[in-house]
Amino acid sequence: MQKLLSATHLDYSFMFTFKQVNSLELEAMKPFFDNMPVDPYIKGNYRFRRLSRFSLAENELIKLPHGYLFQSKEYNPLVGDIKREFSEIEDGLIQLDAFQKMVLAFRDSCKLHPEVEIGVHQIRTTCHLDTLGNPAPEGIHRDGTDFIGIFCVDRHNIAGGETHLYMNKKEKPVFRKVLQSGELLLVNDNQFFHFTTPIQALSEGEGTRDVFVLTCPSLLH
Repeated sequence: MQKLLSATHLDYSFMFTFKQVNSLELEAMKPFFDNMPVDPYIKGNYRFRRLSRFSLAENELIKLPHGYLFQSKEYNPLVGDIKREFSEIEDGLIQLDAFQKMVLAFRDSCKLHPEVEIGVHQIRTTCHLDTLGNPAPEGIHRDGTDFIGIFCVDRHNIAGGETHLYMNKKEKPVFRKVLQSGELLLVNDNQFFHFTTPIQALSEGEGTRDVFVLTCPSLLH
């Protein structure tokens, strides 16, 4: 098995940055969010999720063996101290040039060593006129990793979903923005807490927010 590098190889001087990634063909990725298993660990059946982990050899994406997600209750009071398992991201999505470029953009923007382990969470949050969808049911939090990337693929028929960064939970956010399609927020998880406000449908029918959340290290075991 390939040996992955420890967190001592990461650049902790990085704080956060926001960018528009214009080089990705988002239309090719969007259909893969229509075939997502429900997240069984969150009540309400409004969140859908897949999860895989990767390493990178130069610019080649290497899929690593299946694992379980684990966070302590210190970081996730809602579902912490639970071994959570999710279906893997579909091979057809992983093979897309846009998906691979997204992971490379995360690595390069955070100045990660090429061989560190990266977790990629594919998440759809849904809502209706009378039912909110909560992208961050655990509230203002840290993930317990080193670096986080939030990449928005699509927003459909929704209001809300504004992402916030905080230096302290009790203070006002130092960054707040509704991430639009193709926008990437990169965050040093050791420096900031983050949160995304609930979403609600703008009109009849389902509203959806489709994102990838990338973490390094992956939090998978």
